[in-house]
Amino acid sequence: MVELGCVLFERCDPSTFPAALFYSCARWAWKRCLYTVGHERESWELALAEGFQPVPHLCRCILAVYEDDLRNPIWAPPGSYHMNLDWVILRKDYKETHGQSTPYMIYLDHENADIVVAIRGLHLGNQSDYAVLFHNKLGQTTFDGGYVYNGLLNAARWVFDAEHEVLKDLLERNPTYALTFAGHSLGAGVVALLTMVVLQNQDLLGNVERKRIRCYAIAPTRCTSLNLAIRYADVINSVVLQVATQAFL
Repeated sequence: MVELGCVLFERCDPSTFPAALFYSCARWAWKRCLYTVGHERESWELALAEGFQPVPHLCRCILAVYEDDLRNPIWAPPGSYHMNLDWVILRKDYKETHGQSTPYMIYLDHENADIVVAIRGLHLGNQSDYAVLFHNKLGQTTFDGGYVYNGLLNAARWVFDAEHEVLKDLLERNPTYALTFAGHSLGAGVVALLTMVVLQNQDLLGNVERKRIRCYAIAPTRCTSLNLAIRYADVINSVVLQVATQAFL
């Protein structure tokens, strides 16, 4: 939608600017809700209970990133976060990420033998998130033989550069643990590309094996070309809630 809107805005007379905006949004909504939504899931397989099992806990980890103080939570779901706060390795907010990424947390989950990197989603009131979101042009950035979302790749690389030494140390001290990246919405796009960056730089994490790395992108943004999505499908899991659109029409 952004790309279409930009094209229209460049070509239209200023007096027709509102109409161009309406047209671009309406065309995107028509394609998304009436044209593609029914076809996208035709070949999708249902998730198995075993594959879905980590998702609820990882969603709680992501939601925990939204808290200012985990010991005095205000957004906790029923039953709280099911986390041992002494296992939280680090948390970084917008001030500490300098707007290069949404806030995130590294959690050493001894109960599930997992090193979790959880990244929150879009903050509607934070301008730096929009800077990440809109820093992209169609075909602007290539990666491993495909195309990726430029702003999200920049955010992923920033997180990797900031934390790869921490992750390497945790992996070496916990050689049987998995390394899991989890994020929601904008954060889901960041963790998907962060996982790809990790897989391209396994030597910087002590040559961690591919089978120890996994990613759960909850309601992710579209951030890679199809060939990359297929190539990394063994590691990156997209979690999407599908609703029967026809019931609402």
